[in-house]
Amino acid sequence: MGKLQQVADGVWVRQSEWVWSNSVVVRGEDGLIMIDPGINGSELDRLADDVDALGVPVIAGFATHPHWDHLLWHSRFGDVPRYATPAAARVAGQARERAQAMAAESAAGVPLDLVALVTPLPADGGPVPGEIIEHQAHAMGHAAVLLADRGVLLAGDMLSDVLIPLFDIRQDGQVGAYEAALDRLGEAAARADVVIPGHGAVGTGPEVAARIAADRAYVDAVRRGSEPVDARLGPHADWLFAPHRSNLQQPKNS
Repeated sequence: MGKLQQVADGVWVRQSEWVWSNSVVVRGEDGLIMIDPGINGSELDRLADDVDALGVPVIAGFATHPHWDHLLWHSRFGDVPRYATPAAARVAGQARERAQAMAAESAAGVPLDLVALVTPLPADGGPVPGEIIEHQAHAMGHAAVLLADRGVLLAGDMLSDVLIPLFDIRQDGQVGAYEAALDRLGEAAARADVVIPGHGAVGTGPEVAARIAADRAYVDAVRRGSEPVDARLGPHADWLFAPHRSNLQQPKNS
């Protein structure tokens, strides 16, 4: 949907037609870092065109978490290191065949041989600029990236205006994990005036705090055993009701 758009100094976003997925390009000291590029092959090719037009080489990739739609790549981005947190890289390696199968089912034209080829991010962050904020909400080894010098928070699959919090059914304690993650993201958001979710619109200004508040309210309601009042739920998004019901079954004493 559209072209690569600059949202802050050295930060660009391109949104896919598939679940409003955001590909993010960040300029580091030595070149560009591709974060969660997607989704289908033709979109990856157009993203590569836009990146070529920037005239800066791609030096690395980064996956915010080990779900298939965040583990994609295109040969035009180059044969460069692709990173994730150590926990996410481990999960991605173990589930690579499943990620490839899901990509083949949902994303036409994706180079399947390049899916999930991520390695652990060095402790110092390697080429990925900013502060890595790792937590266990939504997926193991899920990472946000705070670019405090540019006022940008890359939130991964959190803080969306279109998706409710989606608990990881493979992990216990997701209510507590979300609360802990939102505490950390709230501290980071105080240093940002732009939030980029994995899916949905880029939030700016007061929208940043509003995204934190919306996710907190949803998780708080789930812990209380109440039905959340959330604008992201409704007839316009009936496909979210299955994961929503799964969230409501999550043990609350966690």
